[in-house]
Amino acid sequence: MTARPYTSVWNDLNQVEFSQSFLQAGPYRTRYLHAGDPSKPALLLLHGITGHAEAYVRNLAAHAEHFSVWAIDFIGHGYSSKPDHPLEIPHYLDQIDHVLDALGVRSASFSGESLGGWVTARYAQTRPHRVDRIVLNTMGGTMANPKVMERLYTLSMEAAKDPSWERVKARLEWLMADPAMVTDDLIRTRQAIFQQPGWLKACEMNMALQDLDTRKRNMLSDDDLRAIQAEALVIWTTKDPSGPVDEGERITSLIPNARLAVIENCGHWPQYEDAATFNRIHLDFLLGRDGEQP
Repeated sequence: MTARPYTSVWNDLNQVEFSQSFLQAGPYRTRYLHAGDPSKPALLLLHGITGHAEAYVRNLAAHAEHFSVWAIDFIGHGYSSKPDHPLEIPHYLDQIDHVLDALGVRSASFSGESLGGWVTARYAQTRPHRVDRIVLNTMGGTMANPKVMERLYTLSMEAAKDPSWERVKARLEWLMADPAMVTDDLIRTRQAIFQQPGWLKACEMNMALQDLDTRKRNMLSDDDLRAIQAEALVIWTTKDPSGPVDEGERITSLIPNARLAVIENCGHWPQYEDAATFNRIHLDFLLGRDGEQP
């Protein structure tokens, strides 16, 4: 384990002009972090399963120079509304529809990690008129590996039932190539979410996609990926716990206007683990620059 200096969410945000608040997006009270001039093009950042907007604290400053950036908590996650039914991909799509409407935004670019990438891809497939460019970051929705699903379910539910320091830490360490990236501050940030009243039920609802039958009816087929017309960047990592780089290559080969970037020595959260590399690649793509790929 690499020794690292102590860092905090406030280290990442202390030079960022941002706001945290709640948006009433249709029936969904949606918590967000926002940075950037609202007159600039909109960019939505979408986290992974059991995640929250803080997944993107290391990306807000760089992107706010060019975009009106909204990192949201999905329903059933973070501090957003917690529906009392199993959450499948159409429910998240409905939330995004309402978020864009509430923001008065006709279309946006989207960057999604894991579950967020799954939602982004389906959104681009089914609502092309509302999508500019998309980034699919170690995305879910194309694989159903029972071993990975069971591990993710077990770690998440154990932390939901007993949101102790060690269980929350273990859940976060699954995300990282280097477990030392899981700081005390990050653990406490997620622990506070997991300690909310009703979180166990919320976790059961957002874990629905780890059930094999539920997952299969929500998965993205090859034809679904071929139907995506937006310019797309697929980001994969060399140490992603959900699947090999080969899967990123396969996804890229199916989406007509896609390119692949592979980030070395990161796990499931490259936007946090190697923010400098991620921000450069990400912005080069979103801004249509000819950035050098890694």
